[in-house]
Parts: sequence; C-alpha cells; structure tokens
Amino acid sequence: MFDKKTVLTGVKPTGTPHLGNYLGAIKPAIDLGNRAENHYMFIADYHAINAEKDPLVLNQKIKEVACTYLALGLNPNHSVFYRQSDIPEITEITTILYAYTPKGFMNKAHAYKACVDKNREADKPDDDGINMGLYTYPTLMAADILSFDTDIVPVGKDQVQHVEIARDIAGAINAHYGKELLHLPEYYLAENVAIVPGVDGRKMSKSYGNIIPLFDDDKAIKKAVFSVVTDSRPMDEPKDPDSVMVYEIYKSIATPDQLKEMADGLREGRLGYGHVKNMLLDAIINEIKEPREKYNYYMAHFDEVESMLQEGASKARPVAQRTLKRLKDAVFGR
Repeated sequence: MFDKKTVLTGVKPTGTPHLGNYLGAIKPAIDLGNRAENHYMFIADYHAINAEKDPLVLNQKIKEVACTYLALGLNPNHSVFYRQSDIPEITEITTILYAYTPKGFMNKAHAYKACVDKNREADKPDDDGINMGLYTYPTLMAADILSFDTDIVPVGKDQVQHVEIARDIAGAINAHYGKELLHLPEYYLAENVAIVPGVDGRKMSKSYGNIIPLFDDDKAIKKAVFSVVTDSRPMDEPKDPDSVMVYEIYKSIATPDQLKEMADGLREGRLGYGHVKNMLLDAIINEIKEPREKYNYYMAHFDEVESMLQEGASKARPVAQRTLKRLKDAVFGR
C-alpha cells in the first residue's frame, strides 16, 4: 500500500510521552514511515501555541518530542524530519487556503465543537477562551498536508475529519482553476493499534494522571506499575486474565510466550498480583532500556538534534516552495 507513496505524519509537542503514547501512536508511526517511499515527519509547533504560550515550556516540549522520536527509531536519513515553524511556505499556503475554506468547515471541526460544548457545560459564552488559532486549526492542518503532495495521512478516528477537510479545500481549488494544483490526500486508519489502559483502568492519558512514564528512572516506573489497580483476591484463587488490569497492560508489550506464561499462571492460581506486576515492570524496563539511553543522550546533546531538524527543513522547503509557486501562479495569474 505504501510503495511509491508519500506519507505525512505530524506530532504536537505535549511533553514527555508515556507507555500508551509509545505503543498506541509513536511506534506505529515510525514503523509506517519506514515502509513508505517518502515520509515527512514534522513537529507541529504552530499548532501547539494555540494552548501553550510560555516559550520556555514550549521549547522544552519540542525538545522532548524530537528526542523521543529519534530515540524510538525514527531514521532522519529516511524520513524528512522537521519543525513546522521552519517551513514558512506552510503559513503562506495557509493564507491562500483561507480564501477557499468555508467558515462552516471551522464551525463543525471537532476541536472547536469540543471547546464550545465544554463552555456550555460550564455556563460560559460559546467562544470563551477560544482563539483563532484553535478555530482555524483545520486549515493550517490542510496546509501541512497539501504542501508536500501527500498521498497518505495516518490518523486516529478523531482526526479523519482533518484529512477530509484538506481534500475538500484542495478539490475546490482544483475545480476553480480547472487543473490539479493540489494533490488530494487519503487518510489511513491503522488496524490493531494498541489502546493501552492506564493504572486506573481508563485509557492511559496525562490528563487522567494514570500514566506509566516512558523515560523516567526505574524507581518512577516501578512506582507507577505497582499502582495498577487490583482487587483483594488471594494468589491461589484462579483468575480470568482478562479481568486483571496488569494483564491488560501486559498485552500491549509482552511477547506471545510471556503473555501465555502470565495468563496460565493467573488461571492456575500460581501467580499473585505482586508477581504479575514484577513481570510487567521487567517487560517495560527491557523494552525502553536502549531507547531511554538514546533519549537521555539526545537531550544532553540537542545541538545534534537541531542539526537533524535543520537538515530536514532544507529537504522539505523546496517541495513546499513548488506547491506555493503553483498556487500563486494560478491565484495571481502569473
């Protein structure tokens, strides 16, 4: 499916990732990028400023997400890895797209509607605290996608709308000028993407405070693992593995043999909750040992990462420049 295709993936810098981010989003994105002929991977820092206004905090988050992807296997020699804000053509393309974007698209965007709903629940005005960056988020996202003649955009179900809006805008422009100025992208919904439970049983999320950290020290990871909710059943009582939260988390990281060992031990009353938590801890530590070393190295030597991002921008900009020229030549009759 990805032969001779251009795939684009973006990540918003939101801080140090957790186990759920890694297994549910980061690892699949890197694996998919390695399969694509052309892969663009960008840090969506313009999107991030809609919510994060402190430049020190924002810069730290950008560093963390860049080092995370490199530590977990992103290959900058294969993937074009860049910061969104280092490609000024994207914002110029966004300005052109605005002229062809119906306001109704913005009104129905999921992020905007979610904020409006939250305001209504709090008995506040619909647009309280909503800035134009958040409101027009889908148009900038469309520019991110369309600037690079993207064929495929891997997304979660809640992001399909962004790709559909990009297609609609591109289609309107192409129809108006009677030629394909912009390539129409397709979305890709990955199958069997891990949804990792948090320590309280809900989906793992920083907003719930139920995460297992990815790059903290062993002590912090152990503390999180041993806080996974369990019940009071004794060790020798047979248990259905699917009723044990530790097992549910273990599913996302263990090998088939490891998973069978835990499942059999729970069913037969040979493993207590302390045993299975230690098995989960060992699996996590083993999984992240080498990436954590790389992450700490990159964070301490960010000048090397900065060079990679600049090199990525130097590869990305000529492509975006060609897209911008096509658009300006058509729009201004040049």
